[in-house]
Amino acid sequence: MRVKGRGWIFLLLLAVVAALLAKPTARLVYPFPYRSSILHYAGQNGLDPLLVLAVVRTESKFYPLAESLTGARGLMQIMPETARWVAGRLREEFDPERLFEPEYNLRLGTWYLAYLIREFRGSLPAALAAYNGGSQNVEDWLGRGVWDGRSASLDKIPFPETREFVRQVLRDYRIYRFLYPEPGR
Repeated sequence: MRVKGRGWIFLLLLAVVAALLAKPTARLVYPFPYRSSILHYAGQNGLDPLLVLAVVRTESKFYPLAESLTGARGLMQIMPETARWVAGRLREEFDPERLFEPEYNLRLGTWYLAYLIREFRGSLPAALAAYNGGSQNVEDWLGRGVWDGRSASLDKIPFPETREFVRQVLRDYRIYRFLYPEPGR
């Protein structure tokens, strides 16, 4: 395309405006609700708050009263049995109804996610697979060589739901890092 005269200035200006509007528009689709709580509990557990945000978006779409068919509850979709175990590790009282409270859910969920990342020696794909599909299953897959724990081989995860969960969280995490390069602001 050949631009005559000062038309190139208009096209350049249009490109700049489009770039400036892209992030604010994308932030409507990828919002950052519960910001202060996510920042607090992610920081307390040594997690990137944008990773927590990606998990919450994938698990509950930010709906605190979400409950899965299997009984997972709240923002981070924690199973009551898992939450009971985490609460015990934190020496905190357990109440399954409180899993619908954002603060309580984020406190337990971020601790559990950080625990899984440590358990799987920093492998984020393996930790996310364990978060969704269970630690024992992931340990079994890794031990038997069914899956190597890498994001490059997600197709090898035997559970379709877990495979898609890991893919979606990793995708959303990349998007959130682009949209919110300074999450504390």
